[in-house]
Amino acid sequence: MTFDEAVKAGRIRVEEALALFDSLPTVELAFLRGTWKGSELQTGHPMDGMLGATGWYGKQFIDAESVHPLLFFTEDRAALFPVDPRKWPSPKLPGLVGPHRAEVETRKFKARLRMTEYRGQLSATMLYDDWPTNDVFRKVDPDTVLGAMDARGMATPYFFVLRRDAESPPLSVTGDPADRAR
Repeated sequence: MTFDEAVKAGRIRVEEALALFDSLPTVELAFLRGTWKGSELQTGHPMDGMLGATGWYGKQFIDAESVHPLLFFTEDRAALFPVDPRKWPSPKLPGLVGPHRAEVETRKFKARLRMTEYRGQLSATMLYDDWPTNDVFRKVDPDTVLGAMDARGMATPYFFVLRRDAESPPLSVTGDPADRAR
């Protein structure tokens, strides 16, 4: 199954997603710089549908040390804000994340990029600072990557798509400026 066929179908089997992922070229760290809009590639994973239902926008890669792994729309959808993965997801915060901004927002970068080996190939990988989780990327085209989230205790990877977005809504960060650390 090709990438376009998989996206059009909206849902593929895990084995097909793994075969597709393995067939794609690896990604260098610098390739990921910028803001990326995300979508899910559903495979029957327990996380399927979660990000789409919460107002998730995507990710932002400034450099190898400065990554916002979770960007969400503000309540009015006019801007984006970074979320601390330690505070979301949470059963106390159901539905859209925007209305809970004050409880989950962070000024700090919460991930970094490294080259790691996954499924026999060395590729750009986002490492969460506070989770035993890695998002490994493979290149679909100059503006699209397929991501595989690999986490301790997860039986199969969770797949998602990121598309480069040069015209993303602005990043809006509130709170104490002293909290902005790399």
